Amino acid sequence: MKIGVIGAGAWGTALAQVAASGGEDVVLWAREVDVVDSINEAHENRLFLSGVTLSSAIRATSNFADLEGCDALLVVAPAQHVRGVLTEAWVGATPLVLCAKGIEAGTGLLVGEVAAQAAPDAPIAVLSGPTFAHEVAKGLPTAVTLACGDDALGAALAARLAAPTFRTYASRDVIGAEIGGAVKNVLAIACGVVEGAGLGLNARAATIARGFAEMTRFGVARGGQAETLAGLSGLGDLVLTCSSTNSRNFSLGVGLGQGKAAGELLADRRTVAEGAFTAPVLRGEARKAGVEMPVTEAVCALLDGAPVDAVVRDLLARPLKAEGY
Repeated sequence: MKIGVIGAGAWGTALAQVAASGGEDVVLWAREVDVVDSINEAHENRLFLSGVTLSSAIRATSNFADLEGCDALLVVAPAQHVRGVLTEAWVGATPLVLCAKGIEAGTGLLVGEVAAQAAPDAPIAVLSGPTFAHEVAKGLPTAVTLACGDDALGAALAARLAAPTFRTYASRDVIGAEIGGAVKNVLAIACGVVEGAGLGLNARAATIARGFAEMTRFGVARGGQAETLAGLSGLGDLVLTCSSTNSRNFSLGVGLGQGKAAGELLADRRTVAEGAFTAPVLRGEARKAGVEMPVTEAVCALLDGAPVDAVVRDLLARPLKAEGY
């Protein structure tokens, strides 16, 4: 199975490295010509994943036509750009493995739903889980969920992408896997705020636990399974991104907690904190579904410029209730 990767940021490059780990040729598409040259000439993505020597089996290109003949395409463009990329690239009936985590602004659609509109003939799978790109690229142990409604295709993709240090777990719950990845980005911002504001480890643990309750309520309301959300693509990814500045969303939250403006923190175009774009969409979709998500509401308020102490005070002043999902 020949693999193509659309998107040569840190995560796309790391996944290309995984796909090439057995020596199989991988085509990696990048919009930036300097990234293409760096990968092909120096076997390093100096802009997005510096310091990692890439397999010589990876061939970078900025021409979508070079992806023709691939048996599957990993789509690793940021969530808000997936529709545009799939519209620009002709993928036909080539299976798509969606690796972006988010909800499309303006439509409220999950990335899989966006892909189904932009590439209606292509079978869809989702890869999600607790992953930092630089660790995956260096071959450190990692486990992910690969969700696909077609059991045979899902098994083939899981087998092709599995590597000695990259373990794939199969699932049929595409919606649950997508929602876990999207919501955890927003909750990682909240945990970063806790860190940046010096609110303590008790507060971080409470934010993770109550945030997971929000994730589960929303995921089940949208048709996902609670078991999926309690797995790698939900709780696993949540724990990872809520505890390290290697997470772009957590780092954004740290800055917000320190009183910095969201616009200033989001100005670096080399990285994308998906949670900042997902949060207001998630809030709107949750309200439409009648799902209470107070941590998500708080993140939206902070992104809109509300002071940290006021947002925290309002969260803690909510009426007492029984614990549960």
